[in-house]
Amino acid sequence: MIRGAEREQAILAATIELLGEIGYAAMTMDAVAARAQASKATIYRRWPGKPALVKAAMDAHDAAYVADIPDTGTVREDLIAALLALTAQVDDHYVTMMTGLMHAMRVDAELGAALREHVADEDLGPFRTVVDRAVARGELPEGTATELAHQVSEGQIMRRMFLGEPLDRAFLTELVDELLLPILTRTFSTKEDK
Repeated sequence: MIRGAEREQAILAATIELLGEIGYAAMTMDAVAARAQASKATIYRRWPGKPALVKAAMDAHDAAYVADIPDTGTVREDLIAALLALTAQVDDHYVTMMTGLMHAMRVDAELGAALREHVADEDLGPFRTVVDRAVARGELPEGTATELAHQVSEGQIMRRMFLGEPLDRAFLTELVDELLLPILTRTFSTKEDK
């Protein structure tokens, strides 16, 4: 019988799998327990309900993705590699998961709050890791903000997903070159300069 961290990972993985197969509305704690070969009591001891479990599963999923971002040696190539890894996940399961969650968070205030907290966490996106590496290499200045680049990339990728357009290397390279690098390397005058 698996226990501890291994059990937790099995539960979180089962949650992601079920979200991608049947969506949030149809996913039950019973189904997660059966898939993870865990008891519902084990799940409820760790997470008080479905929204908390889903947030934990999304956090773990995204943290694993960020941990695997390759260090290519340049900020441009790191961004392209990170976005290629991200968009490689976009399949029918991913779309089922995301569309189900977007709908559910409109009617479930607790889920909505949990997912907004998840999305706002810059450590769960690739940009902080990429920028920290670029700062260490001297490519970007200390204090380079990542939030706008994160928002722009998510918006562009979601738009392409909904339009059924390819999330290929050509699109991602253009996104990096035309939008993300200019955002990350921009300089603004301060109020004192005006």
